[in-house]
Amino acid sequence: MTHDANDLIDIFNRLFQTSENTILIGGYNEPLYLPSDEASPYHRVIFTRDYFASALHEIAHWCIAGSERRLQIDYGYWYYPEGRNRDQQQLFEQAEVKPQALECLFARAAGSRFFVSQDNLSQQDACINSTFADNVAAQAELYLKHGLPERANQFLEALLSFYGDRRST
Repeated sequence: MTHDANDLIDIFNRLFQTSENTILIGGYNEPLYLPSDEASPYHRVIFTRDYFASALHEIAHWCIAGSERRLQIDYGYWYYPEGRNRDQQQLFEQAEVKPQALECLFARAAGSRFFVSQDNLSQQDACINSTFADNVAAQAELYLKHGLPERANQFLEALLSFYGDRRST
């Protein structure tokens, strides 16, 4: 099955454009979250180019961000770019466990492959002995056992419906 990020845009915007005043947009060089401003009446979840996985990842971050965070550019989070040392990498992985666990569940629902991302290719030694992949898998199982955040659950159900319908035709 091919995966088109435009399907995610349609699903996300149908669910959240009115209820959360938020839209999903692709085609950018870098992912970004922008609250509404003079340029747009909508909050914008922006993903990289037309990458399906990037869209799922950015949606996962949005699903976790609380209402105050969603009023800040990139949710007000810090981000150490590529080349993080061990301590910075550990902080990155702690912050990324829940979004990547949701991304994993979203990918499964869409019948898409999921790859854990430590996002630190130039500093692989900072990633050695990491339990990040195991932690992401464990968090995904906790979500399945105890429930997902409300918006994440809505999106997951919509993915299951859309992709389940496509698999049965």
